[in-house]
Amino acid sequence: MSVTFHGVRGSTPCHGADIVKYGGNTSCVSLDVPGEAPILFDLGTGLRYFGSVQPRDTDFVGTCLLSHLHWDHIQGVPFFTPLLRAGSEIRIYAPAQEDGTSAADVFADTVKPPLFPVDLATLPGTLSFSEVLDSDFTIGEHGSISVMSRQIPHVGPTLGYRVTAGGATVAYLSDHQMPCDGTLSATDGALELCRDADLVIHDAQYTPDEFVGKCDWGHCTIDYAIWLAAEAGAKRLALFHHDPGHDDVRLDELAAEAAEAGARVGVEVFAAREGQTVAVGDPTPQR
Repeated sequence: MSVTFHGVRGSTPCHGADIVKYGGNTSCVSLDVPGEAPILFDLGTGLRYFGSVQPRDTDFVGTCLLSHLHWDHIQGVPFFTPLLRAGSEIRIYAPAQEDGTSAADVFADTVKPPLFPVDLATLPGTLSFSEVLDSDFTIGEHGSISVMSRQIPHVGPTLGYRVTAGGATVAYLSDHQMPCDGTLSATDGALELCRDADLVIHDAQYTPDEFVGKCDWGHCTIDYAIWLAAEAGAKRLALFHHDPGHDDVRLDELAAEAAEAGARVGVEVFAAREGQTVAVGDPTPQR
């Protein structure tokens, strides 16, 4: 399968000449498994650009594995043009909420006046929801794609995912709180998600200095992401959820340092960027 990054920025969309290389859209990643409908990780503003390249003469049917319900991970939904067709559907797996509020209600309460000009329900397409926590299930036309979801530390109920298809495995942990004291440890669930994965897409929002003042904001350092990938025996690591304050020059510097650190522990590390496609199983990123 191949993985394409449509939005790699954390927390808020950004714009400017200083971020054109890595991009400013928030989290959205697509998986292309031959013979299967599209699979998405998250529905941030990058979803709009994914939607713009979908066929216009057929309805869209696909699956989203949603990490959590924070705004930067769902704000692309009302701008996903395939939902303007009545036959289109996104089947969303989302974390169950602690207070019992359904994911469907959260979406409906977010995309409506006065926060948005129209109600989500007025879009002709359909969003269907399944709520999961520590779960194992299959998706795809013939149930041939295995999915593991595990709760990971963040702010509010949050899931990481592991997708296996055709012998290739991708893990996605977009927002992952590391220990606030800076120690290198992880939950059993996080390690299970990443174990021997071909590609781990992981939160890499902060430098160690930045983390000191934001240690309880729900994220981690680049060094932590490298440690986790190595500890779990993953082959490649895509640094993801880039901090809004990191421009292209800074991300180039951080990516170069991370690649060197990863090489020392046997993990190929690169910084994800918008428009980049990675063929899982190939030794290097494409495009």
